Amino acid sequence: MTTETITASASGTWTLGDMKVNRIGFGSMRLTQNGAALQAGGPSGDRDRAIAVLRRAVELGVNHIDTAAFYFSPLRSANELINSALGGPYPDDLVIATKVGPARDASGEWTRHAVAAELRGQVEENLRQLGRDHLDVVNLRVLPDHPDFAERFAALAELRRAGLIRHLGVSNVTPEQLAEARAIAPVVCVQNMYGIGVRPEYDDFVRHCGEQGIAFVPFYAIAAAGREGGAGASESEEVLAVARAHGASPAQVRLAWTLQRGPHVLAIPGTGNPDHLLDNVAAGALHLTDDDLALLEGVHRAAAQ
Repeated sequence: MTTETITASASGTWTLGDMKVNRIGFGSMRLTQNGAALQAGGPSGDRDRAIAVLRRAVELGVNHIDTAAFYFSPLRSANELINSALGGPYPDDLVIATKVGPARDASGEWTRHAVAAELRGQVEENLRQLGRDHLDVVNLRVLPDHPDFAERFAALAELRRAGLIRHLGVSNVTPEQLAEARAIAPVVCVQNMYGIGVRPEYDDFVRHCGEQGIAFVPFYAIAAAGREGGAGASESEEVLAVARAHGASPAQVRLAWTLQRGPHVLAIPGTGNPDHLLDNVAAGALHLTDDDLALLEGVHRAAAQ
């Protein structure tokens, strides 16, 4: 499919709290390192290219960027790259969503998740790195069995009341945790792993979010089981067949499928490659037919068997 003239507006819009965003956004995780290097502590990505990709994304209409202070490599920080590329001042319509909870030490090793009293420090770290006086959206990233979820979310709700945070979201949560959070403060988005063949048991949860006016923001929608390592070399024949029918890539089919799960579903594909950026944005204009969706549904449901 032709990609040069397609912008993020082709994906439609969603109002995230009180902020209108195009449904194709951008995930910054891959800006600092590529693929498996994210887990293995591999070499840092190219700084100039990363900054160019961020600026090009905004030129293409992307106005929703996902980041985190723990997205860093030995030489690169996603937040610092975003600040350098887009700050001074940031575009008025740009929404930056970050997440707190997990922590890495200076060497990059993962440590324990922050307790409630430590979350303010993580919020302030994001503020410093991004050069902002408030954060548009802060997602509390958790483990499903975290016993102190309510206490931690309440700590972020207090920071929202203090004006450091505009809107709150939750990440990697169960429906029960979402309900627990909403009893404390408004929730504008849920950010969970989801995609074709990935967690089909969340289908009802995705629909429920839409019914409640909450955005569902899947991560690894392209990479699927490849997670940090990216999409694998192999792809299902069904996805390939749909891609051939539309003159699209399998990654574009996966993004289009994600967007067609509901008007409240937002995509945040990440890349450090300018060509992949164009393809990802163009996926917002790819409309899958009922036959396409039926074929892909078989792949999706098979994961539950």
